[in-house]
Amino acid sequence: MSQYRERLRALPTFPETMPTLDPEAVPTHPLDLFTAWLDDAIGSGERQPNAFALSTIGDDGAPASRTLIVKDVDERGLHFSSNRSSRKGQELERNPVATALFFWRELGRQVEVSGFVTDLGADAAQADWRERPSYAGEPNPDWVLWALEPTRCVFLQATLDRKHVRVEYLRGGDGWEHRQPTTPAG
Repeated sequence: MSQYRERLRALPTFPETMPTLDPEAVPTHPLDLFTAWLDDAIGSGERQPNAFALSTIGDDGAPASRTLIVKDVDERGLHFSSNRSSRKGQELERNPVATALFFWRELGRQVEVSGFVTDLGADAAQADWRERPSYAGEPNPDWVLWALEPTRCVFLQATLDRKHVRVEYLRGGDGWEHRQPTTPAG
């Protein structure tokens, strides 16, 4: 047996008090629920509530993940930025799909957003570049601002008994549909 098994099992899980999720009362559009949860995470004092893990797909078909921050949320999706020449930039150029995973531990919430990624253009990218704390007055032609336009979103609200509540949204030809998956969460 590994030296970590007992140590890992003994780690604290979620707080005693967490919000709930009623699958029957969710909004029609997943970004409405996402922004409500993001507002809750910001208001709770959660450290870096805008941080998420972005997963892209490499040429070998394997996923690659890294932590980024969301810059904005609007009708185009979730905005994030980086250098075009970075590994993620090159992967998105060749295969413009990604998944973003947000985890707000203190609220017991997780959101997975998957979809297509689009470049928001040079003007938007340079405006984002100028807002960076390290901006020194020089443009960065390698900088890109992307939007992850959701096609699938999964919201998970943890419970202490581990019977987590999930709601999955899928975008189809007629808009968004949502359902509570029948498979166990976790």
